[in-house]
Amino acid sequence: MTWAQSSTPQNKPDDSNVVKQQPKGMTVDEIIRRFAAREKEFKEARENYTFRQDVKVQTIDGRTVTGEYREVVDVTFDERQRRREEVVFAPQSTLREISMTTEDYEDLRHRYPFVLTTDELADYQILYIGTERVDEVDTYVFDVAPKAKTFTKGQRFFQGRIWVDDRDFQIVKTHGKPVGYATKSGDQEQQFPAFVTYREQIDGKYWFPTYSRADEVLHFPPTKNTPGSDVHIRIIVKYTDYKQFGSKTRILYGDEELKKDQPPKK
Repeated sequence: MTWAQSSTPQNKPDDSNVVKQQPKGMTVDEIIRRFAAREKEFKEARENYTFRQDVKVQTIDGRTVTGEYREVVDVTFDERQRRREEVVFAPQSTLREISMTTEDYEDLRHRYPFVLTTDELADYQILYIGTERVDEVDTYVFDVAPKAKTFTKGQRFFQGRIWVDDRDFQIVKTHGKPVGYATKSGDQEQQFPAFVTYREQIDGKYWFPTYSRADEVLHFPPTKNTPGSDVHIRIIVKYTDYKQFGSKTRILYGDEELKKDQPPKK
């Protein structure tokens, strides 16, 4: 996505509710190892679930939506039990002020539902911040950033803050942005907005992502070929109808069962 650099302060995590204290009963390294192991379990478990991912990217002027990209995908399994993604709703994009890129599609699928497992620990710097209560859940708070300072083609990472449940040792919230290698779009460098992702407990065991949101006014500096401009961007991603593969599955949108080839209501 051709994004301009944004420095809006509201996209930084709020530290006002963070208690700056060391964890009790275990070391920071033990907490990191434990939640990374649980995240690996969660990642493998999610591979055995079907679900719906509904992506909406909008440009906004005041209260008016001036352009929209929309895609609804059902993540399912075929008759050979191979995982597949089926696009069930994808109207023509009306975005004019920004453009979607390969990095955007990859980030929406992999960075917004961020997972930090034992396999990725070596790629990240992890800093313990303290503890915080988030929606009735007591959490450990960490700031994470990729160790790499330069990136090769295809390398994408998450940079920001994660909140880890102090009982289940799983990430329950993330706030940050995608970073890493990005191609140029014309003479514009790609930049990416900060987002927040919330997870909910599914089947009483794992915390699965259910909602992501980004909302920024981005400032496009003038270039040799384009004038500068400010563009208000909103991104909403919903993950719904998680069902473990093999169970009786109905695809729901809201409270209504969705018939085959029927688009979801807006």
